[in-house]
Amino acid sequence: MSKLQGKVALVTGASKGIGAAIAKELASQGAAVAVNYSGSKEAADKVVAEIKQAGGKAIAVQANVADPASISPLIKTVVQTFGPIDILVNNAGIYEPSPLEAITPEHFHRQFNINVLGLLLVTQAAVAHFNPKGGSVINISSVVKDGAANLSVYSATKGAVDTITASLAQELGPKKIRVNSLNPGMIETEGAHAAGFIGSDFQKLAESRTPFGRIGQPKDIATATALLASDDSGWINGQAIYAAGGFRL
Repeated sequence: MSKLQGKVALVTGASKGIGAAIAKELASQGAAVAVNYSGSKEAADKVVAEIKQAGGKAIAVQANVADPASISPLIKTVVQTFGPIDILVNNAGIYEPSPLEAITPEHFHRQFNINVLGLLLVTQAAVAHFNPKGGSVINISSVVKDGAANLSVYSATKGAVDTITASLAQELGPKKIRVNSLNPGMIETEGAHAAGFIGSDFQKLAESRTPFGRIGQPKDIATATALLASDDSGWINGQAIYAAGGFRL
């Protein structure tokens, strides 16, 4: 029996990369999945089509998590289509490297509004419509939350994600809702290719600091997310889990 059979999952930022892999993995294990996207409708529809072709259930739902006005309609659509939410994966986020001298208020707020405030507001709205039996919230963080050159703001957002995770685990525990974060290392995604990381010296550096000698694939994070979404991780709560193959900065 599929471990997530009968569960309802919402994955933000799920039109590509890690989010798409998570959506497909949760669906393969039986969950009905809402594939959230901000601007990539065609990509989100493709993810939904692949899930349905494999025998799963999914819908694509547009919402920009940085826009508070779009969050309530997002949750409403999910609940009206599938029922109460059991699993929330806060994956939506942006990554903008910048040296200290180039940081601007706009650069700061753009990343914090999506990576931190958006996460909080989506969680707030979703928890109000969670299954009374409880569920699981998984926040996608990053190993660079420990700090990295030219990533002061991004690292700060991911540090905030892990702190929020620990706080909400305490707050939502009485509702039987577990909250954990996953901290990926370098993952080969469309975004990593577009940024020029794949095949670069940065990739070689990441591989040299990983015992397995490779960077991660979206599937690596998807399967770890599915574990945290399932009852098999029922005693794991409030944790920031490194899903990076042993990578260290």
